[in-house]
Order: sequence, then structure tokens, then C-alpha cells
Amino acid sequence: MRDLLGHTSRSLTTVETYLDVAGDDSGPVDLVDAVAYYLAIAGALADTAAVAQRGRAAGAALGEDPMATLSALVARVPEQVRATPATALVRTPFGTMTLQGYLPTRTLELTVHTCDLAAALGVSADVPHDAVAETFAVIGGLAAAQGTAPAALLALTGRLPLPAGYSVL
Repeated sequence: MRDLLGHTSRSLTTVETYLDVAGDDSGPVDLVDAVAYYLAIAGALADTAAVAQRGRAAGAALGEDPMATLSALVARVPEQVRATPATALVRTPFGTMTLQGYLPTRTLELTVHTCDLAAALGVSADVPHDAVAETFAVIGGLAAAQGTAPAALLALTGRLPLPAGYSVL
């Protein structure tokens, strides 16, 4: 559970890390939006061992009192975001993008991993409407970009099940 909590916390810690070194709004943008970001990191996501290791490391970084650490992140990071122009450049390991373009990736991660945590705890996920809508916009954009949107549309409208192993990530 700690690893999953740590992995979820990366939705905030990566924002904080990238904003600590964010540049002004001049310079080239490699990744125009969240869809471009996820397409760029597809190879890294396929390395499930590396993803799991980042989760373990993030879980350990939560320290002796994970809830206090998370509470501090939840208080600190939104303030940092509000104080940063939307056009500030965020330099990820996969390319440069604007803060405005990067934040939907964090919304998706936080939303999906909140659902993961709720499922692991056996409780229903209570995810804000705006977070779900933004997450679905990114997921829909990925399905469209990958040419798999028809399968997703048919499944989400109850017409057919998703193909085995289907994922946009």
C-alpha cells in the first residue's frame, strides 16, 4: 500500500520538482499537451519494473508519517502552481512543455491512482468531477492518437467489451 501511496504522491512531487527549476515562457516546446507527453513516455511506461521501483522509492520518501508528508504536499504544491505562470516552461525527462500542458498529466495520474487506492482499500473512489472530465479528455485524446478510440467508444457505451489487454497507457 505504501508503494501505491508513494506512486500517487508523485503526481504532486514531480510538479514541485519541475517548478523548482521551471524556466520562463521563452524557448521551444517539445510536447504541446498531455497527449503528446504520454505518447513520448510510452516506452518508459512499458518498463513496469522501473515504474514499480519509482513507486517504492516514492513510498519510502514519505517517511515515518506518510499522511503528514502528503498533507504538506497537498498544501504546498497548489500554492506553487498558483504562483507560477501557466506559460512557464516545465522540463521533463521526455521534453519541454508549458505548465498548462503538463498539469493535465498530473490530474490523470492523481485521478487514476486515487481510484487504485480506493480499490485497494475496498472503498468507492470519490473523485471530483473536473478531475474525471480532464482525465477522460486526456485518455480520449490518447485513444484517438493511437487509433484505438472506436474500441473505447464501443466499450464505454455498452456495446462491446474492451479487447483483452486494452490500455491507452
